[in-house]
Amino acid sequence: MKLIVGIDIGNATTESTLAQVDGEKVQVLSSGIVKTTGIKGTKENIKGVFKSLQKALENCGKTLEEVSLIRINEAAPVIGDVAMETITETIITESTMIGHNPSTPGGIGIGVGISLPIEDINKDHVGVEVIALINKDVDFQVAARTINNLVKMGVNITGAIVQKDDAVLINNRLDRKIPIIDEVLHIEKVPVNMKTAIEVSEKGKVISMLSNPYGIATLFDLTPEETKMIMPLSRALIGNRSAVVIKTPKGDVKSKIIPAGELNITGESKKRSVRVDRGSKEIMSAIKACHPVNDIYGETGTNAGGMLEKVRVVMAQLTDQNVKNIKIQDLLAVDTFVPQKVVGGMAGEFAMENAIGVAAMVKADKLQMKMVASNLEEKLDIAVEVGGVEAEMAIIGSLTTPGTTKPLAILDMGAGSTDASIITKSGEISSCHLAGAGNMVTMLIDRELGLGDFDLAEDIKKYPLAKVESLFHIRHEDGSVQFFDTQLDPGIFARIVILKDGEMQPLEIDGNIEKIKNIRREAKKKVFVENGIRALVRISPTSNIRDIDYVVLVGGSALDFEIPQMITDSLAHYGIVAGRGNIRGVEGPRNAVATGLSLSYREG
Repeated sequence: MKLIVGIDIGNATTESTLAQVDGEKVQVLSSGIVKTTGIKGTKENIKGVFKSLQKALENCGKTLEEVSLIRINEAAPVIGDVAMETITETIITESTMIGHNPSTPGGIGIGVGISLPIEDINKDHVGVEVIALINKDVDFQVAARTINNLVKMGVNITGAIVQKDDAVLINNRLDRKIPIIDEVLHIEKVPVNMKTAIEVSEKGKVISMLSNPYGIATLFDLTPEETKMIMPLSRALIGNRSAVVIKTPKGDVKSKIIPAGELNITGESKKRSVRVDRGSKEIMSAIKACHPVNDIYGETGTNAGGMLEKVRVVMAQLTDQNVKNIKIQDLLAVDTFVPQKVVGGMAGEFAMENAIGVAAMVKADKLQMKMVASNLEEKLDIAVEVGGVEAEMAIIGSLTTPGTTKPLAILDMGAGSTDASIITKSGEISSCHLAGAGNMVTMLIDRELGLGDFDLAEDIKKYPLAKVESLFHIRHEDGSVQFFDTQLDPGIFARIVILKDGEMQPLEIDGNIEKIKNIRREAKKKVFVENGIRALVRISPTSNIRDIDYVVLVGGSALDFEIPQMITDSLAHYGIVAGRGNIRGVEGPRNAVATGLSLSYREG
């Protein structure tokens, strides 16, 4: 009788399963889980392996000296830092056309006129449509009185742009109401004597004229070519309650083209080149056509080339290999939008631009895992072996889920990769290993919401949202209302909160609850539904996903509160029964690979 340990080194967590072996009988005693240290498949993993092993031993009262063998997974290193590149032309630069959406605009309607400082407007402008520029030195009462006097004089004041937060105060004192945009921090950057349009909608509604490219074209008499150029601007203003757009002289309009470049895919029998700016569908179609893929590289001197070269360099440094020997065996590309700061903007404005998110996976190197095993053996003075391919071990572990039997397919959804494997009635196993999983979803949420905070994006991914509507009730993102007997913290009143571990974590970001929810759900669909179907097609004996009957979902991402339902719904269209696994009836969807490594020992 001896003790063996199966250890699964994942991108996010390292999981252990401690088992007692007596001849043909294998009995699992305990398990342990900790955060992975370093990039999966590198020397840095050893610290995490030791901590996970210690937890498993503590959970059943065993000691390290009693362990006879450690079996680790044959891990394919995956770069956890997925890349994102903007692919559209950046045309809103140097104060060309500016959109702004303050929290408390004044008035309602659309105003079009020539931009002039309020102190420079006089009788010479009688009969002229004017947008008044009011800087912070002008008191709101003085501003309102001046506008009223100018209107009586015959000047047609159609709107105002204010530096301070005075829009409502000024509007309340006007004889004739006009739309007012305030909180314009850099009012000195607003071009003077230029045609300007302001739109403010009613509370609870959004603008319609300035968020429509043809609406802007109507107000500014634009040509079809100019209308095409302002498309990113109008798209950036969708959903705003207010906005201001200014047209500068023709010579000031600048465009900056960001070269996206080409991806070159080399397969065993085919080669394809695809431009990144053609979108993710064409990229993924090219990768599918070249399957199995030997390597993917980008065009030199472009975003695509630099992006993939960075992956190779990082992986080469971590694994002590020559960068020329690093091959990218899979890539997942998804379309998204990212906020790009408007250079020269009036108030730190951002425009949403098309972008491509990419997760790249380096070709598995069993020698690398043997090196990890060798180092671990040296430090612990215990025999360590590379036990088997991750996806194959996962299916052995998944078969311990109550109610499962052969034939069976599994989707192992982790942080860095999505694995799939299938076992036939006779016990034959086939598997695949694809780039893109939980970390990519987090990255998409982080970039699209403009957070710059991976941990916050991770919380938004993992937990549902709610809006605190009073000190005694919240409205959940599904519309249901929850009441409380005791008063909530006044600091979260009227805030969007994350419902994390029984607590309400307020979000310090702009945007309504529906927008945040949609970004989160779309990111999950783009990564997990796309990769799930792609993986199952790869492992199907007939290359037809409809010939798979049962799928078990395992891995850390299978714990998510909505990903399993999304995948179950999408697979139901193909007549597939899918559900979350419960490894050994106690672990839920976690620990499948570690369990498989322990249970498969008897076969070795």
